[in-house]
Amino acid sequence: MAEGGESGRRFPDARRDVETWEHVPDTAQTRSPTYRLAFDDPDFLMRDELRPVRLQLELLKTEMTLSERGIVSTIVMFGGARIPPPELADDARTPMLRELCRYYEEARDFARRATAVALEGGNRENVICTGGGPGVMEAGNRGVEEAGGVSISLNIVLPHEQVPNLYGTPELSFNFHYFAIRKMHFLMRAKAIAVFPGGFGTLDELFEVLTLVQTRRMAPLPILLFGRAFWERIVNWQALSEAGTIAEEDLGLFRYVETGAEAWEAIEAWYGEPEATVRTG
Repeated sequence: MAEGGESGRRFPDARRDVETWEHVPDTAQTRSPTYRLAFDDPDFLMRDELRPVRLQLELLKTEMTLSERGIVSTIVMFGGARIPPPELADDARTPMLRELCRYYEEARDFARRATAVALEGGNRENVICTGGGPGVMEAGNRGVEEAGGVSISLNIVLPHEQVPNLYGTPELSFNFHYFAIRKMHFLMRAKAIAVFPGGFGTLDELFEVLTLVQTRRMAPLPILLFGRAFWERIVNWQALSEAGTIAEEDLGLFRYVETGAEAWEAIEAWYGEPEATVRTG
């Protein structure tokens, strides 16, 4: 037996100390908040001064879980929470949303295609990663489940809309308090970004990726915008170039696609390998 016990530990396990603390005599001293172990004290951990610790915890929890699962690369899907599946198109709040519901099916199909490749690598490469909520995010997780794979869901606490959909892999469903850490995890393993029509959140995610690639803070990767008509109506890219606020070559950082099949072909072409063997370097 190792000197520190079966596990080789020289000091008590933190969990064991919490269990021991819970059985100490009930006295004025042990009831005091100051007596509670710091790492087991929610009131202490929620203090403003502990924000740096909470940021680190959010970074580590997801990173450690994905590393332990051996997940090497992801295909990230961004898109609107309000885009309904076709069977609920009549409930859409605007006529344009009813038209956009076709991208729910394209997102679902795209996720199935990526998962077919991910399965060949043991769900380590090309793993679909979504925001875990409704709309396009649900479509992505749903397509993965239908293909028999696993998907990553990066939820965030919001007052509305961001409730986990029922298709994400439970043990790879995470919840965040900090937008910044959540966005880091979207991109840390990304080998392609698929962006579907959406609102402020989708635009924020898209422009962060474009900025990181444009400024060379992130290696170039396929950035695929589903729905040329939508994006050209929402963003006047050419006006930015003509104004000189971006360079003409920056317009080549992304490309338009219309279908899941076209998007996957673009990823294949980028990496220059057959579909079955698309891998990160």
